Amino acid sequence: MPAHPRRRIAFLAGFVASTILLLAGSEAQGQTAKKPVPRAQRHEYHHEIDQVEEAWRTAILKGNSAALAGLLADDYTGITAKGAIQTKDQAVANLHSGALQLAALNISDRKVRVYGSTAVVTSVAEITGGKNDQEITGRYRYTRVYVRNTQGQWKIVSFEASRIQESNEHK
Repeated sequence: MPAHPRRRIAFLAGFVASTILLLAGSEAQGQTAKKPVPRAQRHEYHHEIDQVEEAWRTAILKGNSAALAGLLADDYTGITAKGAIQTKDQAVANLHSGALQLAALNISDRKVRVYGSTAVVTSVAEITGGKNDQEITGRYRYTRVYVRNTQGQWKIVSFEASRIQESNEHK
């Protein structure tokens, strides 16, 4: 593997880890000891996150920019598979304008981990569609970070996608 992809992977892993630690640390400020989330609560949160993940999937497939806007935190930051940074306004505008159009979005290998009022989701997405008239069909691994706000709603604060390079693709 060339050095450049290794550096990118190391950077992306560091970014995700830093984001999780930053969110967990800001949540615990001013508290001396944080009790772990009880098992039943974690199970409930896991179920809630699964529902929000499905709401996100449906919004993307149907081009429902209003629904997407309701799922994203105001300070949302996304990192596309090409490394571009995207704000909430940009993500919503892309969906609203039709720049992003997916015919299929199948999710597998989903893992949800809950840390207090923060949740991290990793999954594989197999998509068929395009963005700005360019095909983006393929398999992607993504990480999405959620924070539960004071109203009890899970909001997406961060997203990052990486294309899974198939063995027959050039590296």
